[in-house]
Amino acid sequence: MKRAVLFDLDGVLVDSRHAQLATLAGFATSALGRRVTVADLPTGAATIPREHVLAELGYAGAINQDSWDAATATATLTAEVFPFVADALAALHAADVGTGIVTLRNRQRVNWLLPPGILDLIDIVVCYEDAVPKPAPDGLLLALEKLGVSPGDAVFVGDMEADMHAAQAAGVTPIGCGWGFSDPSTLTHAGAAVVLPHADDLAGTLLSLTGAGLRGA
Repeated sequence: MKRAVLFDLDGVLVDSRHAQLATLAGFATSALGRRVTVADLPTGAATIPREHVLAELGYAGAINQDSWDAATATATLTAEVFPFVADALAALHAADVGTGIVTLRNRQRVNWLLPPGILDLIDIVVCYEDAVPKPAPDGLLLALEKLGVSPGDAVFVGDMEADMHAAQAAGVTPIGCGWGFSDPSTLTHAGAAVVLPHADDLAGTLLSLTGAGLRGA
């Protein structure tokens, strides 16, 4: 029986909190014509819609996509894949567990964030332009269709309420990421079956949750 682990991207595989905040600050600096630093951003800026953040800073105009992309490309240079990710993905592959990413990022930005060595360990990437975004289940269902895995044989690891809601709607087991953008209680309240408090032995935990076990064990 084929099984799969799907992941959100930001905060789960990539430590991108500062990069997201730097993108907001960089765009605001350009759009407002004055210096805006990460420290000037409102509380919770990393987890609320960018339009709300910019409006609170005094910018209510349209977001120019070219300017946003320029700020994003620069800011993502500070983002790093979490150190445990490569080993976890490699272990999942060794156990013949399918892997996928379902993200609100577009494909171009995924390639800015993830090095080729990590992308090579991911079987399928579903981006913003590929399906109706989370909390709709469409992206998860598309990933599983391409992997040939039924929802009941998959888990989705995410760090936002929308991730938990999307997993529930797709019939996939929702797993909270305790090292991401949301606190564990928020993820539990949103329906996480379990919240992983840290990344120690992530692969072993995910293999246990999928029921796959280690090959040869």
